[in-house]
Amino acid sequence: MSSWIYLFLNYLKRMGCILLRPSLVVEGQKYKVRRQLAEGGFSTIDLAENTRNGKLVAIKRITCHSIQDQNLGKFEIEVHRKFQHENIIRLIGASIEGDADIIHNITSEIILVLPYYERGSLQDELEKRCLKENHLEETVLLRLFHCICSAVRRFHSHDPPYAHRDIKPHNILLEKDFTPILMDLGSVAPARITIRSNRDAQFLQDTAAERCSMTYRPPELFMVPSSFDITEKTDIWSLGCLLYSLMYFKSPFDSVYERGDSVALAVQSGDISFPTLKKPYSDPVQQLVRKMMNLDMSFRPSIDGVIEETENILSSEQSNQTVAVQIK
Repeated sequence: MSSWIYLFLNYLKRMGCILLRPSLVVEGQKYKVRRQLAEGGFSTIDLAENTRNGKLVAIKRITCHSIQDQNLGKFEIEVHRKFQHENIIRLIGASIEGDADIIHNITSEIILVLPYYERGSLQDELEKRCLKENHLEETVLLRLFHCICSAVRRFHSHDPPYAHRDIKPHNILLEKDFTPILMDLGSVAPARITIRSNRDAQFLQDTAAERCSMTYRPPELFMVPSSFDITEKTDIWSLGCLLYSLMYFKSPFDSVYERGDSVALAVQSGDISFPTLKKPYSDPVQQLVRKMMNLDMSFRPSIDGVIEETENILSSEQSNQTVAVQIK
C-alpha cells in the first residue's frame, strides 16, 4: 500500500469514518473477510476465506500506535517463525502496513494469518462441560495436558530459553480430534531475566499485569523483588493452574476474582484446595498440581520433569487398566 493511501486511511480513522475492508492480500494470497470473531484492546480477529482455495483462516490485526508497538508486533511474527511445533499454532502469512508515528497520531497495522479452528478454545470446551458437570476422564485429561506441555517445552528448550507467559485455557485451541494448539504468541519473551533495581522490577511487574492473565499469573510476577532472577518456571505455575482448570473447569483463583477479593494475596498465600467429586482425580495428579504451584520458583519442576511425571501417571493408569481387564 502506498504511503499516501495509508496516510489517508489514518486520516479517515481519526475523523471517525467507518471503513469496510471486505478483502485483503497477505504474501500474495487474497482473503475475503466474513465476520469478526473477537476484539481486544489493540487487536481484532476476523474470520476470512482464502479466495483461491476456499479455506477458512483467522486474521489477527494488531493496531500499533508507536514504533515500540510496531516492534512488538514484528517480534510476534518472528516468534511464530522461530518456534514451530505440532501443538503450537502456525503462521500462514504476515504483513506490516504503514509506519506508526505517535507524534502525528498515525497508526500502523500488523496482520497475521492463522489457521481457523472451528471447535474453538479449551476455555469454550470447559465452559460447556461445566454446565453439564461433565468432567474429563483422567487419562484424556493427562494426554491433553501432555500435548500442551510438549508445546511449552519447545520454548523452554531453546537456547536461550523463552517463556510463553500467558498459558491459560483461552489461549489453547482445539482441533476436531481434541488435539490442543497453543496460541497467542504475543506474550512470548526471553525467559531468563536478571532484576537488579526497583525500576527493572516495576517494569517487569507492569508488563506481566498487561500480558499475563491474573488468575494464571505466578506469585513472583505480582510483586517482583528488586534483586531476583526470573526463569522459565513462571510458565510451570501457569501450567499448574491449567491442569487444575482441566480437572475443575476453573483456575484455583477464579472464584477469588469472582468474589472481588484480592487475587494477588490469594496467589501469594499459595493456598490451593481441591473440590470433592463423586469420582475424584487421583492423588498423583493432585500432587503434580501442588508441585508445579510451589511458591518458591526454584522448587517447581522443569518442563521435562512435568512431562516425565505426567507420562509416569499415564503409564501407571494404563497398567492398572490392563490388570483390571485380566481380572475380569
